[in-house]
Amino acid sequence: MPYRNMTIEELAKHLALDVREARRMAQAGRIPGQFVAGQWRFNRAQLHEWLQREMHGLPPEQIDRIERAMTDRHGEPVIGEYLTPQGIDMNLPARSKSSVLRELVRLAERTDLIYDPAALLAAVLEREELCSTGLAGGVAWPHARRPLPTASEEPLICLARVPAGIPFGAPDGKLTDLFFLIISHDERWHLHILARLALMQTTDLPAKLRAAETSEEALAGVLETELELLRSRV
Repeated sequence: MPYRNMTIEELAKHLALDVREARRMAQAGRIPGQFVAGQWRFNRAQLHEWLQREMHGLPPEQIDRIERAMTDRHGEPVIGEYLTPQGIDMNLPARSKSSVLRELVRLAERTDLIYDPAALLAAVLEREELCSTGLAGGVAWPHARRPLPTASEEPLICLARVPAGIPFGAPDGKLTDLFFLIISHDERWHLHILARLALMQTTDLPAKLRAAETSEEALAGVLETELELLRSRV
């Protein structure tokens, strides 16, 4: 069952942690869990929601371990498989949080991979009502709370820039101008992509995207950054 509770040993394996480290994090409240009858128990759904919220703020070495635990493709470039020029708009016409989400869904429709845009929009709006996906540094990763395998033909990433920026609930209180819409079919893929983007965000990628004038330049910047990241991990 996908959402059954995990033991501390299962959690450690799931996140590629040492059991002692996982226990310390749980005891410190850094991982959501319950201590029942002398045993730690972790709800898988709650854990994945926590990772969605906190991935970007974890230490790079921990993000790297999580990514390795989620996929056997941690040493390969993957972003380019799901991000195409048709899914990129470096001058997205939006002036508010709700309008940027609507425009991102319209952008996704341009790829001809979206089956149910209404369900996709409803899901990303619901997710934002729970907690903003805006991050410090002017970047946001809008996504649904749960995988949406029936909303699109395949997993998909879309990239947009709103040059003037908009208020998006970022923790630093600043405007957000770069958006990665993530449409997933399963949770492991989703966490893999979040981990990869979190590592790429610590590079000069945001500056490259703000300087890009075309979708092709933006895509080239993403692909170049991903390759540089992979070479640095060898």
